[in-house]
This record gives sequence, structure tokens and C-alpha cells, in this order.
Amino acid sequence: MNGGNERLRPPRSRASDVLRVGAAGLRARPARVALSALGIAIGIATMVAVIGVSSSSREDLLRRLDRLGTNLLTVEAGQTVFGGQTRLPVGAPDMVRRIAPVTSAAATGTVDATVRRTGKIPKSVTGGIAVRAADVELLTTLEGRVRAGAWLNAATARHPAVVLGSVAAERLGLTGPGARVWIGGRWFTVIGVLDALPLAPEIERSALVGFEAAERHLDFDGHPTTIYERSADAAVEAVREVLPRTVDPENPEEVNVSRPSDALSAKAAAAGAFTGLMLGLGAVALLVGGVGVANMMVISVLERRREIGLRRSLGATRGQVRVQFLAESLLLSATGGVAGAVLGALASAGYAASKGWPVVVPPWAFGGAIGATLVIGTLAGLYPAMRAARLPPTEALAAS
Repeated sequence: MNGGNERLRPPRSRASDVLRVGAAGLRARPARVALSALGIAIGIATMVAVIGVSSSSREDLLRRLDRLGTNLLTVEAGQTVFGGQTRLPVGAPDMVRRIAPVTSAAATGTVDATVRRTGKIPKSVTGGIAVRAADVELLTTLEGRVRAGAWLNAATARHPAVVLGSVAAERLGLTGPGARVWIGGRWFTVIGVLDALPLAPEIERSALVGFEAAERHLDFDGHPTTIYERSADAAVEAVREVLPRTVDPENPEEVNVSRPSDALSAKAAAAGAFTGLMLGLGAVALLVGGVGVANMMVISVLERRREIGLRRSLGATRGQVRVQFLAESLLLSATGGVAGAVLGALASAGYAASKGWPVVVPPWAFGGAIGATLVIGTLAGLYPAMRAARLPPTEALAAS
């Protein structure tokens, strides 16, 4: 025994013992534990649900972009240096089709006319519906579909026939072909209704007639307003560079070229910013939950001073007391975190299913949730654990 000078060493606590003691401390106060864990669960559930809903929405958007394609470009007339409105040349669509990588191109032209159910309705009541002349190749270029009826062809494009966009048909109260509408002082027969066109929302709000019919019956001047073109994916940027000079060699700076899919990408970015805001709110809720855990642990230390004194008098070290209360805090936070992660995932899946989106909850969201709860549990339990460890055994045992 080295002359009796060897110091006694307290037995080391095994991890299973620490967890068992910590769990026993929580089981003694079930109502308080449930309320404290609820605060953590709300914060974690909010964060996981926001991440899941955002990821599901983004996945749905990416799938839509894959279906619609990102190789669609639009060409529109710009403005002169003096601010005046320019016009695209009549032959611009044919010139665009001559670009080697271009697979299809079609044009529309704005017609100075209104569409109404009858001629008795005032001209000012347009319902926000535009009248456009359209190439017969437009539907192919936009990769659109006809919901009911038929699209324009070489024959119907010469006669007073009209195809309605999905929004235009809804505003006119029409669901299919056969009806007549009043355009530019005469009747046009509705021969079809289009399905939704996310890359060309302006077409959804339009009544489309053939170029020849527009020139013959609606005093259309034949100048296109917008040209839509598709090309090979690898050649999109190259085509984008040459389009202005191809469409208007004399004034290429007066031609605007855009990619409609960029608008959907911007929408995804805006959704990401909103997701960041919601994550911030979830973090605030998680912080409030952490404060609740810390408050509970401080009260627990005050209520259990005799227990602490008894453990110290039986040989428990300050470190062991500190670990005990820190384990209780971590177990409490982890319980709330796991429950919140499950609730958040279920809420995200339910919302995504109701919207028809693919259900996507990234695995890192669960890992981040558990990590956040452990950090919160450590921070919330650190001060109460240190306070419990500093209590002198005699003072703790003397506490009433």
C-alpha cells in the first residue's frame, strides 16, 4: 500500500450507469419533463418541416423543368435609344429557323382587339385576355398540349377560328370547343382549349388565331411580337448570342432575348429565401425550448440539494455530479429532438402529398436536428450541472 500514502480513487461511472441515473432523474418529474421537451420538439419540428417542404417543392420544380426543358428562348422587340417601341421584322421567324442548332421556332403577334362572349359586353370588359396571332408551329415549339378540341392547322389558321389558353377559357366560362366568341367585331368559333403552359404564361391568358385570319379579319399588320425557339441543349448559349443580330441585323441592340426557365429558377431562389426565414423562426423556437430546459434543470438542482449532498458524502466526485445533471439535460433535449424530428417529417410528408409533390426530407435534416438538440442540451445543462457540482456536501445535506 506504499506506507498507506496511496490516495483512494473513486470508481469510474460507466456510460450505462450515467444514462440510467439521468433517466431516473427525469422519470421522477414526468409532467415537467414533458413540457420542457415540448419546447424543444416544437423548434425541431418546425425546422425539419420547413426543410422538408422546401426540398419537396424544389424537387417538384426541378422535375417540371426537366419535363418542360430549359432550351426554350424567347425573342421580343425592345426599345429604341429614345425610348420608343420597336417592331420585329415580318420575316424574323424564318431567319431564326435558319440558325443551324435551332430545332423549331414559332411566333405570336399582339392583335389590337378584344375577346368577349357577345358583342353586347362593353369593350372595356376584357377579363385581362389578349388576342394574339399565332403560327401553327407554336404548340410544337412550346411542347404544349390541347386539353380539349384541336390546335390551329393550315386550314383553320385562314378562317375565323380561335384556340383559347387555359386561363382565357376559364375567364370566358368555356371548357371545350364549339362555342363562339366575339373578337374584333365578328364571331370566331372556338376550336380548342390549351392545357397549362408554365414557360409561356402569356399564352395561357390569350385567344389565339392564325396569322392569315388575323390579317384578313382583325387588321393585323403581320409583325411578330414574340418569337419562341428551341435548340439543342448544348447550343442554347451560342444561339442566344446570335439571335439579336439574326432577327434584326441593323439594330440588334433593340432585340431582347430571354430564357423562360430562368423565371422558374428565380422562383426557386425566392422560395429558398423564404425557407431561410422560416428556419430562423424555428431556431428561435428551439432557443426558447433550450431556455425552458435550462430553467427546469436549475429548479431541479435546487429541489435535489439533499440528494446531491448524499451522493457527495457517499463518495461521488464533483465531476460525477456534473456529468449526472448534464446527462439529464442531454436526455431531455434528445427526447424532444427525436419527437420533433418525427413530427416535422410527418408534417412535411403530409403537406407535400396534399400538393402532389414528391416527398423529400433530406437525411442531413435529421442529423442536423439531433445535433442541434445535443448542442442545446449541453448549453442548457452546463450551468445547472456546474452549480450542482459546487454544492458542499454538508450544506446540501442541511438543506430542508
